[in-house]
Order: sequence, then structure tokens, then C-alpha cells
Amino acid sequence: MAVPKRKTSRSVRDMRRATHSIDAPTTAACPQCHQPKLPHRVCPACGYYNGKEVIETS
Repeated sequence: MAVPKRKTSRSVRDMRRATHSIDAPTTAACPQCHQPKLPHRVCPACGYYNGKEVIETS
């Protein structure tokens, strides 16, 4: 079984973990209703995607 030859220092361990943070999802304004929506997804407010109505909303 493989065993580390040297103890991993706190600095090396923390530098490795520095990229593990979570970011807030990016939002874009819907061109139809101008509500925030996730990019490349159907707008939940108006149901439009790429200038076409994909789902009916009441």
C-alpha cells in the first residue's frame, strides 16, 4: 500500500484547497421580460428561449 514519504505541510494543503470555494451562479437578463435567468436555459418567468416561446406560462 502506498504511503506518503513526507507529511503534507499546512501551506501545501491550504494552497490545494484554495480553489474549492463556491461561487454564486451567473444570471443574465431575459431579452423578452428582462427578469434574471440562468444562461442557456428557458426563462421561468415568460417561457421564452432564443426568441421563441418554449413553454406556456399563465
